[in-house]
Amino acid sequence: MRPVNPVLFVTDSGIEGDCHGRPGSRRQVLLIEAETLDFLGVPPGAVKENITTWGINLMGLQPGTRLLLGEEAVLWITGACAPCALMDDVRPGLEEELQGRRGVLAWVQKGGRVFVGDPIRVLRESAADV
Repeated sequence: MRPVNPVLFVTDSGIEGDCHGRPGSRRQVLLIEAETLDFLGVPPGAVKENITTWGINLMGLQPGTRLLLGEEAVLWITGACAPCALMDDVRPGLEEELQGRRGVLAWVQKGGRVFVGDPIRVLRESAADV
């Protein structure tokens, strides 16, 4: 993992240059709260997230919620991300510590360029849209 600024989100694909981006996948982008990382004492990028947010209760967002990142990119929350055993490679016991707080997965509904520090706004919450 390495910081990228700006990030280019590609519609229905993920983040430009991310080898995990797949058209049609509901797991194109992983977002996690900086507050969670701070609480657990791990640096941004350590749990393989694509976007680290501040001040947004990601785990409280329902599937179908849309987020506007910066002025262009729209992500559609598809659900919570379950921690896997690879987290214990970061630190023993981290998989368990991340239960219920690993972050949320998203699909790129609309691509665009996003810069570090750009605002993130909740556009709509509707589980019926998923």
